[in-house]
Amino acid sequence: MSELTADELLRTTRAARKTLDLSRPVPRDVILECIEIAIQAPVASNLPNWHFVVVTDPEKKKALAGLYSRAWEMYQTMPGSAVMVKFADAERQATQDRVAQSADFLANHLAEVPALVIPCLGLNIDQIPRLAQAAMWGSILPAAWNFMLAAHTRGLGTSLTTLHLMFEADAAEILGIDYSAVTQAGLIPTGYLKQGTRFKPGPRDPVAPIVHWDIW
Repeated sequence: MSELTADELLRTTRAARKTLDLSRPVPRDVILECIEIAIQAPVASNLPNWHFVVVTDPEKKKALAGLYSRAWEMYQTMPGSAVMVKFADAERQATQDRVAQSADFLANHLAEVPALVIPCLGLNIDQIPRLAQAAMWGSILPAAWNFMLAAHTRGLGTSLTTLHLMFEADAAEILGIDYSAVTQAGLIPTGYLKQGTRFKPGPRDPVAPIVHWDIW
């Protein structure tokens, strides 16, 4: 993937679930390289407060997968979930069905994913003003995206998931995180892509209806 142009990289870093090679471990040094690139992201006030918990231990992955599975069962019944959203256009609905099936696959195989990367903020997000919250999310989420871009150039697939945050306190206990002082920002399943996997840009609507010049 290293030959991708910047535009190609940005357009083809897609959510990888079924395309992950669940049998091939990801070396620690490759994960660390991606995290080194992750922390080149912009950071509010030039005060980085990010952490990354990398989970490769089978028992810990199994425990997190249990939480994720419980959350997935709840999520499927929620209005606006990938499962519940329906479209009149048959082609668009077929795409939506594939997304839902892919997400279901991940929920059933999360424990088998080689590495689970959890980006965190070293503070309790609920205890700071909204302005500061926005700044903190605006620091950790670009870092998570940087990680995913770096992973893609190394032949890895990722997806940024948030379902386990329904049980964030339980996940904190599994991982030895101080729940009162650390905020988890998501969970990134990470593994090599199956041989031959090539992502294309995702289907998106034209930008004109969503761009507003000077006034909404």
